[in-house]
Amino acid sequence: MMKLHIKDTFTKNLPADKNPQNTRRQVTEAVFSYVNPKKTKKPQVLHVSPEMASELNISEKETKSEFFKNMFTGNEVYPNTKPYSMCYGGHQFGNWAGQLGDGRAINLFEVEHNTKNWKVQLKGAGETPYSRTADGLAVLRSSVREYLCSEAMFHLGVPTTRALSLSLSGDMVLRDVLYDGNPAYEKGAIVSRISPSFLRFGNFEIFAARKDVKNLKVLVDYTIKHHFSHLRKTSKENYITFFKEVSERTLNMIIDWQRVGFVHGVMNTDNMSILGLTIDFGPYGWLEGFDFGWTPNTTDIQHKRYRYGNQPNIGLWNLYQLANALYPIIEEVAPLNAILEQYKIDFEIKSLQMMKSKLGLFSSDENDVELVKNLEDTLQLVETDMTIFFRNLSNFSDENSGFHLIKDSFYELETISDDVKNKWNNWFKKYAERLQFDRISPEERKEKMDAVNPKYVLRNYMSQMAIDEADKGNYTLIDELFQLLKKPYAEQPENEKWFAKRPEWARNKVGCSMLSCSS
Repeated sequence: MMKLHIKDTFTKNLPADKNPQNTRRQVTEAVFSYVNPKKTKKPQVLHVSPEMASELNISEKETKSEFFKNMFTGNEVYPNTKPYSMCYGGHQFGNWAGQLGDGRAINLFEVEHNTKNWKVQLKGAGETPYSRTADGLAVLRSSVREYLCSEAMFHLGVPTTRALSLSLSGDMVLRDVLYDGNPAYEKGAIVSRISPSFLRFGNFEIFAARKDVKNLKVLVDYTIKHHFSHLRKTSKENYITFFKEVSERTLNMIIDWQRVGFVHGVMNTDNMSILGLTIDFGPYGWLEGFDFGWTPNTTDIQHKRYRYGNQPNIGLWNLYQLANALYPIIEEVAPLNAILEQYKIDFEIKSLQMMKSKLGLFSSDENDVELVKNLEDTLQLVETDMTIFFRNLSNFSDENSGFHLIKDSFYELETISDDVKNKWNNWFKKYAERLQFDRISPEERKEKMDAVNPKYVLRNYMSQMAIDEADKGNYTLIDELFQLLKKPYAEQPENEKWFAKRPEWARNKVGCSMLSCSS
């Protein structure tokens, strides 16, 4: 049996639900409820992340064992541990939704290894007190997407929760993919998710909403002690500093999302990590055509609240809700407002720095803001693939070759008007002039640009191809994409076929362009 270094800082230091029954209900004065995963019919491990297994001190041989399979599909509980699900609330699409909680997530235990503490969780392992009207289960398509994306984000250098394993439960699960009244049975699956903490803004909001200041303080003190330990003792000043650091981490994460063209799709406050990690991979997507107005979420199609260009604003809106939640233990508005105002200032600065790094600009020039704005406008004149455009731009040598260099990023090259070509050529002229100011060789500039502009990202059509194959019982494409996305910034000439625009068949296909929250 695997010998894991088990800890229980979370369950020992935080209040547990006094009701031991796994019944759907309002849970008060508790951060979590004890609950066991549901046993499955015929579990099968499809894929394991070797890097994440190593982080937990699990050997390759152990990942192939019967015990590993049983434990990470919920069929066996590790000795002397008590699985649990968390209680939290949240604002969903701008409205307070009350208690939400881990409706289909069950935390198995926490592991300490190499001075790191990891919480180990199953998603899709059965109902909990927080499941409301749902069954607590997950299907293969959403699980493939979550598993691949967690690890892909890590290798892109984006702060994220991780994934250890992807498994089939052996059970069939009823789902209505597009919420159109046509449910169908799909293969059930379970992902083992890993993170230093799964605490969300909503964990703090629920106590504030219930005016339970005592337990709010207990949770904040725990979070500072175990995740912001450099703040040392808990005090009003440190509560303010804690909020400041959460704000900074949240912004840094979103700037990374913008850099790689990632759209989360459901930035509700219950999907916002207190550690500034990307959490809850539902109807996410990577930009194909560069478009500030794009959202992958069918539920959001009308108002586009969570569109690509609005993610930084939503991060700020969510931080306002967290500030409101923390106010009862701080009781001062001014310092919280100052932090929120600083977020706006920092966004302008960091967003420009990020775009300049994508363009290979490393000195300062008063016209940089205008150059970037002009580029963003020009990129949206016709459908232009973001990933291909920025990756190919690193080969820029002079304004005359600019348009030819990026032609592979246009979705309909043959219909581009002379007016659009002229606007591109005007931008390339300004870009070439601007590059003269930087004392850096073309080779060094390309190296730096290629380090921030990925060549390979997990486009939705790629995930869908892997899902379609997995539905047929062929899991090789899951591994192919997993290996590809370990080195997103490398050239990988053997994988050039994945450095391509979204195929036309995927433009309007379910799972490729449209994703619901059940995805």
